[in-house]
Amino acid sequence: MTTGSKEQKRIAIIGAGPGGLTLALILQRHGIQSVVYERELHDQSHERGGSLDLHEESGQKALKEAGLYDKFQTLARYEGEDFRVLDKSGNIYIDDEADTEPDGAGARPEIDRGVLCDLLLQEIHADTIKYGYKLDKAVTLENGMTELQFENGFVDTVHLVIGSDGAFSRVRPLLTDIDVEYSGLTMIELNILNAAANYPELAAFNKRGKMFGLDDHKAIIGQVNGDGRIKVYAAFRIEKDWLETSGIPFNQPKEAKERLLDIFQDWDEQLKDYIRFAEDALLPRRIYMLPIGFQWNRNPGVTLIGDAAHVMSPFAGEGVNMAMFDALELALAIARHNDDFSKAIEEYEEIMYASSSEKARDSDYSLKLCFSDNAAANLAEFMSSIIDQHNRQ
Repeated sequence: MTTGSKEQKRIAIIGAGPGGLTLALILQRHGIQSVVYERELHDQSHERGGSLDLHEESGQKALKEAGLYDKFQTLARYEGEDFRVLDKSGNIYIDDEADTEPDGAGARPEIDRGVLCDLLLQEIHADTIKYGYKLDKAVTLENGMTELQFENGFVDTVHLVIGSDGAFSRVRPLLTDIDVEYSGLTMIELNILNAAANYPELAAFNKRGKMFGLDDHKAIIGQVNGDGRIKVYAAFRIEKDWLETSGIPFNQPKEAKERLLDIFQDWDEQLKDYIRFAEDALLPRRIYMLPIGFQWNRNPGVTLIGDAAHVMSPFAGEGVNMAMFDALELALAIARHNDDFSKAIEEYEEIMYASSSEKARDSDYSLKLCFSDNAAANLAEFMSSIIDQHNRQ
């Protein structure tokens, strides 16, 4: 190995989600090595999250730089852009059907999270990712490097560490004391497997993309995934401790679903079928966010991407897109300044702060809109105004 300034500096990425994998792959394509530490014992992307819509200006742009855009096109579901919005009585306010042919401009095709991660993993060198490494603590050393202490006892020291480890990042405390806040939204995730075969009427009602039932500051959301399931979210604007105080036994699925149906008792029967027909497994979770416009004290050897940097609600569809956009911008900055990580971080963070602040504002607005009084009508009016504005441009 060469010595001095030409020696490859060590880069560690914490977290092997879409953002971390995109970063590692683009760095690899520029001849820059990194190591990705993932807490799980194997890739669990197929078990986490559902279908993702990748935006042209962010997620798709990152895939182009990663050399995966053509493969993505063969896997993307353009029909997944179907979108319906109803109120609790079943009145339809939006009923958009997508063009099934990729037409480029403005398209936001769907791909399952697991399929996207597989696409990235197929191109990343096998020895890049270390599974079963849960970060316990990160410590900044006097020489500016970062010591990474893992729960399995392994310790690594790196020149640059990038937190791609989600809302509850173990890297973020190196940069700030600010932590995530509860957004006011709690969601219960359910799954209707093989929906078209098992429940054809509901599958036809949902169409090929997303269905939003919005009313009473609550929501029932159905989202078709590539494996034929409808991923369902029952969502509420509710107090932070509701999961504990509601008395709903989420570990007893049959009773829990009955209790959820009671909460939606005056909703349209077909909307309630999204809960009735779900498999006997429920995943409750609170939705957290960082303050809009959040920034941190710059550290020349530490930075963040994705939810670690700007976690926001999912109601603008920006989470994975922002993570991949961050990965793109940071990788290119490192490639430009591989001998000066401080300069690379400065360039990246200025771009990221501007873009994430805008998307966080959009996400917060969409969250409030979707859980407002007369939410279905309000969302339809808002989307109509966006279309009108676009057509005038």
